[in-house]
Amino acid sequence: MRILATIPPLPMSFLKLSARSCRRYSSLLGLALGLSGALSGCQSAGGEVPARSIPSVRAAATDSVSLAAATPVMPDSLALTPVASLENVPTQLHAAVAELHRQLGPEAAALRPEVLERACVGYLNLRQAGRIIHPGVLAVADMDMPSSEPRLWVLDLRTGIVLHRSPVAHGRGSGQLRARRFSNTIKSACTALGFYRTQDTYQGKHGLSRRLRGLDAGQNDNALRRYVVLHSADYVSRAYLQRHGQTGNSRGCPALPPDQYRAIISAVGEGGCLYLSGPGLESKWLDGAGAARQLAAQGWR
Repeated sequence: MRILATIPPLPMSFLKLSARSCRRYSSLLGLALGLSGALSGCQSAGGEVPARSIPSVRAAATDSVSLAAATPVMPDSLALTPVASLENVPTQLHAAVAELHRQLGPEAAALRPEVLERACVGYLNLRQAGRIIHPGVLAVADMDMPSSEPRLWVLDLRTGIVLHRSPVAHGRGSGQLRARRFSNTIKSACTALGFYRTQDTYQGKHGLSRRLRGLDAGQNDNALRRYVVLHSADYVSRAYLQRHGQTGNSRGCPALPPDQYRAIISAVGEGGCLYLSGPGLESKWLDGAGAARQLAAQGWR
């Protein structure tokens, strides 16, 4: 205690300097966080579907400090948005989708049942309406999952087999690790959610590519005008993922790994169904009653 008593008090000029430095640092930090939030999203325009409210970095930091002593908090970047079950799905169709999920096995364990059910309901209604003509194959991407995960599945519905599973990139306007914002707007560089019909293939600057036609009015029907296609990208490769821990970002295309894109583009075929799932999606194709009638009449064909 005598040693502590001999330490002279700090000069008032030093304390004032420290206070000014702290205030200046806090102001700069707040400005940087504000700019990063403004630059991370796509442009504000019609056709956007914002993801559900997500706390800011500053709010999350404050909450983590206050809750640290209570319970561990899962990082917001890994917490998926809950998917509500469709209300109008008959029991028989719900059971058929559950059985399909069981048949798909461990390769589809990360494919959430609610996402699969919505994809199947849309597929059946699109088949009944003649909007897709490639039977029995369904491609599903859960764009709410982080891009570090293989979140695209190509399914054979008739045999209950996962044909392909791979990473897939989202648009840079939608976010980095997680896609948080979605838009149908031209030049937004955002991913647009919904059901797509796979179109013809062509040789472009990314090599073999397949055009996509959006089937949800106001949500993804600008896909052809935005040149949204399936194509290969080095920023979805295994080497890129190992180096960066996530894929890079496209200009809105669901870009594929260089070692899998040809097989995936071939498997989905022309006139097939691709479903990009994510928060806030509404679609007229999610009619459970109509889907049940199609399943009863034609099965998964």
